[in-house]
Amino acid sequence: MTPQTAADPEFDEALRAALDADIEVLRQGARTWSHLTAGQRATLLRAVRASVAAAVEDWADTAADSKELDARHPLRGEEWLSGPYSVLGALDAYIDTLSEIAAGRSPLDRVAIGRAPGGRTRVGAFPLTRLDRLLLSGFTGEVWLQPGITPATARAAAGLAQRTADDIGGVGLVLGAGNITSIPVLDVLYELLAYNRVALLKVNPTQDALVPVYERALAPLIQPGFLRIVQGGAAVGAYLTAHRDLEHVHITGSAATFDTIVWGPSSGPKAGATTRRRRENRPLLTKPITAELGGVSPIIVVPGEWSDADIAFQAEHVATMRLQNSGHNCIAGQVVIMSSQWPQAEQFRAELRRAYAAAPERTTWYPGSTTRMHQAAEDYPDALVLADRLLVEVDDGQDATALQRTEYFAPVLGVVELPGTGQEFLDAAVAHANDRLQGTLGANLIIDPATERSLGTGFERAVAELRYGSIAINSWTAFGFITPTLTWGAFPGNTLDDVGSGIGVVHNALLLDGVERSVVRGPFRPFPRSLPGLNGGGRLTILPKPPWFVSSRTGTAVSAGLTRFRAHGGILLLIRTLLRALRA
Repeated sequence: MTPQTAADPEFDEALRAALDADIEVLRQGARTWSHLTAGQRATLLRAVRASVAAAVEDWADTAADSKELDARHPLRGEEWLSGPYSVLGALDAYIDTLSEIAAGRSPLDRVAIGRAPGGRTRVGAFPLTRLDRLLLSGFTGEVWLQPGITPATARAAAGLAQRTADDIGGVGLVLGAGNITSIPVLDVLYELLAYNRVALLKVNPTQDALVPVYERALAPLIQPGFLRIVQGGAAVGAYLTAHRDLEHVHITGSAATFDTIVWGPSSGPKAGATTRRRRENRPLLTKPITAELGGVSPIIVVPGEWSDADIAFQAEHVATMRLQNSGHNCIAGQVVIMSSQWPQAEQFRAELRRAYAAAPERTTWYPGSTTRMHQAAEDYPDALVLADRLLVEVDDGQDATALQRTEYFAPVLGVVELPGTGQEFLDAAVAHANDRLQGTLGANLIIDPATERSLGTGFERAVAELRYGSIAINSWTAFGFITPTLTWGAFPGNTLDDVGSGIGVVHNALLLDGVERSVVRGPFRPFPRSLPGLNGGGRLTILPKPPWFVSSRTGTAVSAGLTRFRAHGGILLLIRTLLRALRA
């Protein structure tokens, strides 16, 4: 590890030599990796899984402490699910895929494949195990491939670089995210398995406290030279992105950082050269780059006849989409799109205000977020201002542009209204999300079962029209993030010059080619209102209030229990955890 932090930005010859030495180890490691069979890689990942399982307590505690969540804070459980739980799930899924390939099968041989609107193929990517069918009953996930890809083509192409495992993919640079602790690790795994690239991980300075945990958890990858972890600020990043021995760059971050890497600085003495490079289409970065860059995520609320309990539950759902991790998520819901003609609109607004205000307070910790919150307060002086969050209800005649074009990456939630009901409203909301909101990473859609049935095929047609890489129906797109067999990334079509929410996908543990989007569906009503006869024809689930809800009273205990069960097993632990979930 290079002992360089944002607090010590000096970039000298000793640091340069240390970075070069790490890269040389990785170049040797790339050749070693190419000699491993799929079965051997699966065995290696099992060793990684064991070391991650041994680190789950340290991982979650260090992450929570770094975000100023003390030992009694009710949202401390977020760091279990978004950290070690996510990584353990990904390792399990990749091990399954490699085992299928080692046995001479396609990763899709035992997966349901069907057709989606517009000539697309859909892959039933979740649930694939009996445990997921039990614990996450009512939740399903599909990967939709790009139009024209047939089921036969999908099966033949699944496996990506693991179909030619002896190819040397070289060394990739992963510029790690600063907000969610599983992201850097998941991005490293994707480099190894989708591209046969070993990885140099530069940790974001906000994650420096996690580096010792990462080093212990990922030791089976570090020891043979398949991974190196370094720290540092902008100078280290600039040196590495330009390094001739690094084949590829992957970044999780902001479009501004992406543009600086690809084109150069947009301000200061070198801004003129950047402008000329853009005009002449001469990027400063000459190697390939993929990226996940966030955006402004819509939450489309389709009007229907909801009970008081429905309204309260879904208001807490929407509050969670914004307030989880203090809004410091690339996939945090930011703009609620409602119908002005919904008879229950004002009741929902009132319940949303209550749920938004009642969520536990926490620190707005991510660098720059407080400044963006202040800007939002200036743009919308009539917004509801709470101790650590902002709710903007855009009235007729108000300009919603700032809300819809600025990714605040902070606890700022907005509400806009459109006319119409039924299909008319849904089509207008989809067009509004596509055309008015910045980015294409994820969209959320809430609809009751009776209204969805009344729309018939028009509902799925509207879903197909949403130009987003992840779509969640009666769920939050973060469920797609945490589900390893689904894909994560922007809707296809972005370019170096107009990168939007990014280029390429990650996660994708089935190693699918030609991905367009992932679609998650969840239950509209929780247990016990999800039981037949009570749910109005909706999906059955055994989950009461999910543990990731910011309003869950037992979220930390359940999240920790599920992670420990994922790591170590134990039926008694699982039973205790499920009993705690019933008290959420």
